[in-house]
Parts: sequence; C-alpha cells; structure tokens
Amino acid sequence: MSAAAPVPPADAVPGRILRELGRTQGGDEALALLVRDQHTRRLLLLRALLDAAEAGPPDPRRLPPGALARLRENWALLEAAERADRAAVRTVLLYPLTGPWAERCLRGLTTPAAGPHLRHDLDHFGALAAVAALRARLPFHARLAAHDGLLALPGLGALRTDPGSRAPAPVDLSFDGTDLTLCQGGARPVSVLVHERLPHGTCSGDRRWQPVRTLPALLPGATPVVLDDFDPHRTAGTGLERHGLSAATRLDDDALAAWERSWAGVEPLLRIGGAHRAQEAAALLRCLVPLSPPPGSSPTGDGPAHCSGTRREAFGAVLSSRPATPAFLASTLVHELQHAKLAALAALTPLHHEDATPRHFAPWRPDPRPFDGLLQGAYSHLALADYWQRFALGADRPAHRDPAWAEHARCREQVGAVLPVLAGSGALTTEGRTLVNEMIAVYHRLAESPPPPGQLARAAAYVRTARTIWCQRNGA
Repeated sequence: MSAAAPVPPADAVPGRILRELGRTQGGDEALALLVRDQHTRRLLLLRALLDAAEAGPPDPRRLPPGALARLRENWALLEAAERADRAAVRTVLLYPLTGPWAERCLRGLTTPAAGPHLRHDLDHFGALAAVAALRARLPFHARLAAHDGLLALPGLGALRTDPGSRAPAPVDLSFDGTDLTLCQGGARPVSVLVHERLPHGTCSGDRRWQPVRTLPALLPGATPVVLDDFDPHRTAGTGLERHGLSAATRLDDDALAAWERSWAGVEPLLRIGGAHRAQEAAALLRCLVPLSPPPGSSPTGDGPAHCSGTRREAFGAVLSSRPATPAFLASTLVHELQHAKLAALAALTPLHHEDATPRHFAPWRPDPRPFDGLLQGAYSHLALADYWQRFALGADRPAHRDPAWAEHARCREQVGAVLPVLAGSGALTTEGRTLVNEMIAVYHRLAESPPPPGQLARAAAYVRTARTIWCQRNGA
C-alpha cells in the first residue's frame, strides 16, 4: 500500500467552515474536510504499524515467532488487493473499528514489554487483508487464526469455531472470486457466497457463518450502517467495564428487530431537528456498536437508562445501548456525532493550549473535567439543545412537545453554566476563539424561542443542584 499524502496544515480550515462547525452544523464541504483528514491519518497509522514491525528487533516478547513473516504475507495480499480494486480496499481499511485495532497494535509493537494481546492483534491483520481481497474479488488462499471461538472478518461476518478452545485455532480460507470456503481442522467446510447485492453481502446455509448486520442508508446515495456486534476490537481499551458496561454479544432476533424499528424512525426525527442533522449522520456514521443495557435497566434494555459514546480512534462509529425510542436514538446520534466532529476538527487545528488537569465543573458529569472535556461536552449539549428546541417547536402533540422542551431547557442551562469558563480561557487559539464565539451566538439565539416557564425553572434548579452536589463531592 502506498504512503498517504501529508496531513493538511493547521491553516487548511477556512474561516467559514470553522464558523459552521462552531454552530454545531457543517455543510458538505466541512464534513468532507473532516472525513478526508481522518482517512489520511488512518492510512498513515497503518503505514506506521508496518514500519514499527519491520524496524523492531526480533524480540519474542514483542513479536511472537513467525508473526513478522505472517505480517509481511498479509501486507502483500493487501497490496495485491489494492492493485485490483483500490476503492474496495480503502473501504476495509477506513472502516471505523480498524482504527482501535491499529492503534493498539502500534502500541504493542513500540512498547518495551508488549501485552498478551499483541499476538491476537497481529492475527487480526490477516482478517483485514482477507476481507480486502474479498472486496476486491481477488482469488486467494490464506490461513488465519480464530480466537475464543470466533474468526471475525471485519464488515463482512464471522465464523463460529470450537468455543472450548483457548488456543488460537487455525482456519484455512479459499476464495475463487465468488465463493469463500472456510475449513477448521476436521470440521465440515463452511461455504459462503460473497456478493455486494446480497442483503448482508454474504449468504451461507451453514449456521456457523454469521453475516454482518446492516441498517439501511439514512439518505439516498449514502452508505448502509453496520450494526457491529462481533468485531473483537469494538470496545477494547475503552474502560467500559469500570462503569459496569460492556459490548453486547451477538444480538438475538428480538434485539435486532428492536434496533431496526428504532432505526426506521430516525431519519424523519433527525430532520425535525434540522435537515443538516440527517445529512451529518449520513456523511459521518458508518457503524453502530450495540452496548449491553446499562446498570439500572432491565435485561432487555427497556426503560430510560441509556449509555452511549464515541472513540477518537474509531471515527465514524457510535457506541450505544438500545435507546427506548427512535427519538432518543436520533438524539444519541446528534450528541455523539458532535464529539466525532469536534475531535476531528481538533486533530486538524489546535483549539486551545490548556492542560489536561481535571478541575472544571460540568453539570452532565459528577467528576471534575479537563478543559478539553468541558469544551467537548458543551459542544455536544449545545447541539442537543438546538435539536430538542426544533423538535418541540415542530411537535403537534403535548406528549411529544413537553418532553422535548424539558430536554432542551436542561441542555441549554447546562451549556450556560460552562460557557463563561470556555470564553474566559486565555489558552484558546484563534481557531478555538472563533469556535467558542459561534457557540455563544447559538446559545443566545436559542433564547429567542424559550421553553414554557415551568420547564425553564426546573432546568435551572437541576443545574444548581448538580453544582451543589459536585462541590460537596469534590471539595470545591
């Protein structure tokens, strides 16, 4: 694979785009700029991974025996696939969850004592190369390793192997341009038909093969969204377990149907919050990672408890437990995609020079936040305040309108509590100052259509109470 182009300089963000993003919006040009830069960084990361493997000494603590040779073989297959169909291969390499894997691999290769997961991570590169060849319709033979009873082929599907085996299980793959055959030991081979026109890209009569699930594209011409419940790196390194959270295992039929019902209602609800919200989601979102129900909810995920997040290294992915309603799935996308946008913008141009000390009050968190976390939270909550206000103004029924006003009032009050800290920082860059000034302008514009007085009073009381509890808990 050829080296990627250099990352654009900081002044590559035009002022009009910066102002658009500051309003938590962003047209086609702004979104394309963020996507292009993130894709460039991904390709550079993959090149750095190979360079790190080649440059390191043959230390078995860093590279298991034969791992470097396999890495070279996989890279050769990847390059052959790129020569056959460059666009198809880039789809694989730029899949959001390739990012966490690549960063973890690079850390494992460049730290003196690699963790026990390095071999597993390096094995995954073979799966990426195989999927790239499949997408490029390039015939090949390869031997991969299944871990913990699963061989995951990113964005395509997964083969269930012997779940009782703790050691990596070799699986032989053979692809003739249409049919994929997977053989594990003495087990009966699994035959999979691969074609982009199939509902999930693959088809097999063998239940050991589990195709990837996809949700329909939000807008005509957009890409379908993968509902990824098997990629081995989808939550690795996130620390979810510290909060009692985890990735969902393979979704059963009922859970899948619930996701599909919520998804079917998302696009019109996003449009209620502004046409730009649907365009934003269609341009940025590539996969949804289902999370298990958070503490406080029922085993099926019913009820108001909900959790969601994004990963800086997985641009284009949103992690979420199953929302209770399509409206809350839509608001989850609005919220989380703001984090993705702002992180991508900060990678393009520095927004501030504040340190990372957690010291600031944020009404949406019980713990002190660093300045960057405060900026991220204010930005996403400002977008939510705008979304719920538009929703409330467009709703015909009180049953929909009243909850929307409550969400709007709470989010706007939360943003108002932290904007003075952001605006008062002397460490904002010129670009950061432009961004924050636009955020302030949106905050004041939202006051032109205020919520009912009762909703406003309750939101103000909520933020005052949150501040009191925060001060008591944190001694400030």
